[in-house]
Amino acid sequence: MSKIGFGLVSLTKRSRIKEQEPVFYDRGLLFLVLALIAFGWVMVTSASLPVSEKLYNNEYYISIKHAVFIIVALVSMAIVLFFRMEWWQRFNMELLFVAIVLLVAVLIVGSTVNGSRRWLPLGIFNLQAAEVAKLFFFSFLAGYLVRQHEQLRENVIGFAKPLAVFMILAILLLMQPDLGTVIVMFVTTVALLFLAGAKIWQFIALIASGLLAISSLIILEPYRMRRVVSFVDPWADPFGSGYQLTQSLMAYGRGGWSGLGLGNSIQKLDYLPESHTDFIAAVIAEEIGFVGLSILIFALGWLVYKILNIGRLAMEKSQHYNGFFAYAIGIWIAFQAFVNIGASAGMLPTKGLTLPFISYGGSSLIIFSVAIAIVLRIDFERRALERSEANE
Repeated sequence: MSKIGFGLVSLTKRSRIKEQEPVFYDRGLLFLVLALIAFGWVMVTSASLPVSEKLYNNEYYISIKHAVFIIVALVSMAIVLFFRMEWWQRFNMELLFVAIVLLVAVLIVGSTVNGSRRWLPLGIFNLQAAEVAKLFFFSFLAGYLVRQHEQLRENVIGFAKPLAVFMILAILLLMQPDLGTVIVMFVTTVALLFLAGAKIWQFIALIASGLLAISSLIILEPYRMRRVVSFVDPWADPFGSGYQLTQSLMAYGRGGWSGLGLGNSIQKLDYLPESHTDFIAAVIAEEIGFVGLSILIFALGWLVYKILNIGRLAMEKSQHYNGFFAYAIGIWIAFQAFVNIGASAGMLPTKGLTLPFISYGGSSLIIFSVAIAIVLRIDFERRALERSEANE
């Protein structure tokens, strides 16, 4: 056989092998999330040593518990990967109903911590129903935007229906109270409605109404008003309403460019409250400095970019539900990270929101991991569709 013949046979074999290659998930996205989770464990361990020793007489108690949450989160991620996106789209109404039931159950039998009733005691750990509600509401919203896309663009009723559902969830959340989650859901809802093609005047009216409602909620609640006042000038009352923010700003100031070194934070030594949860960004800034925190922000930004790009590619393949759901998850992660870091740095009023994949908290870590599994599944199904089209 001639050399040309051998070349054609070899080329044919390589082509067949290529066609038989499995469809991979976005491994870059997966590795990035795993790296963030691993980094989060390191920082939770460092930030929680003093409080663990004080509360549990074991400086590694919170670290060990967080490690268990990581295992549960990874197992949950692996399981959810097998759920077809068709399942999420088919049962999005039922998932919304589950979210409402959980929020009602919290108000009835939930446990109260720091004046807020947000957790359902499950024995092994406390489930924060608001985290589940966010994911299930975004699943419903993506489904609604697909079902009622024309109505949304043509009349006010189609625009108002998802907002009515949001209001029900918002009322239940404010009864806990949990204004932070309401704001995250509101921003994500507004962004998705805009991406779905809502009219500009509707978009502007919605933002204006939202700002008015949030301002009213702040003014009517004295503790929220104190947070806003302390945010404007935390040094006016450094040992009262501005205590948490001033301690956080001290951590940022101590860290400088390169930080004091991993494990060497001073503010975590019973000075900065919630140092391993809401204010973990301040400990990160203190221990590994501006450079380290900037790298973390870049990693989170890259993660959001990859998620939004997966949503865009799904939309191009007419997988509209998948695309809207990916958009919602990307916006959710971006805004929550922005609020968490912004609040700890004094750029925004203090809110009880975790830093995605970094802060201590089982509910947050598990739900965010499930959300990433959904994004990976969206990308997998889009790649599978492209492969099938290429083979036809």
